[in-house]
Amino acid sequence: MSLAASISSRIIEAALSRKLEPNARLGEQDIASLFGCSRTIVREAMVELAVRGIVVVSPRKGWFLPEVDVAKARELYEAREVIETGLLRNLARHGRVLEAEPLDRLREHLSQQKEAIEGDDVSRRSYLLGDFHVCLAECLGSSILAEKLRDLTVLTTLFTMRHQTPGDARMSYAEHVAVIDALANNDIATAERLMCEHLGTWETKVHLIDQIAPLEGLRRALSGQGGPHVDRAKS
Repeated sequence: MSLAASISSRIIEAALSRKLEPNARLGEQDIASLFGCSRTIVREAMVELAVRGIVVVSPRKGWFLPEVDVAKARELYEAREVIETGLLRNLARHGRVLEAEPLDRLREHLSQQKEAIEGDDVSRRSYLLGDFHVCLAECLGSSILAEKLRDLTVLTTLFTMRHQTPGDARMSYAEHVAVIDALANNDIATAERLMCEHLGTWETKVHLIDQIAPLEGLRRALSGQGGPHVDRAKS
């Protein structure tokens, strides 16, 4: 992985872990100092993220994470629904079932989610709940759509971090379990329906609340310290 790609990946992980808030400024010089590289490499990473819709640039503000409003969130969830239910429908269309190895991987991911839900590490909980959808796409055999889902999930996370409560997170986890239980029973149609319902309930899981505390610091968010510590080989 190139250094620019590593910077991009770290920013994505920080956003999924709720360590970077909407409108967080991503200063080129700050990030260059953190990673010990030139601003040119940082700019390369930012351009890539901008193409993917994860960062935006302003002549006065520089690079920053976008603020996702309700209208944009609705489009994002609808796009995710098309992709994720489509992957499940494609599984049924070809008469395939989820094999033991990917099913075990998803069960392990659910176990990590349960542990995070019961604990107090909000960053890890947020990361795992979003990463589940990426993991499922990978287990269903589509690395291309998994990468697209990661980008969409980053943006929906930027939206939900302003509004979601721990109770909503528990609800999401329970819905994840129901989808995997259906897949384990080779009931693809039910899994598709449950996924559609899961992604369609986002409006009931978000609440307009006061703005959360300002970002403590770009260095802490991107340093890799206190991150989600997720074993992607298992999750």
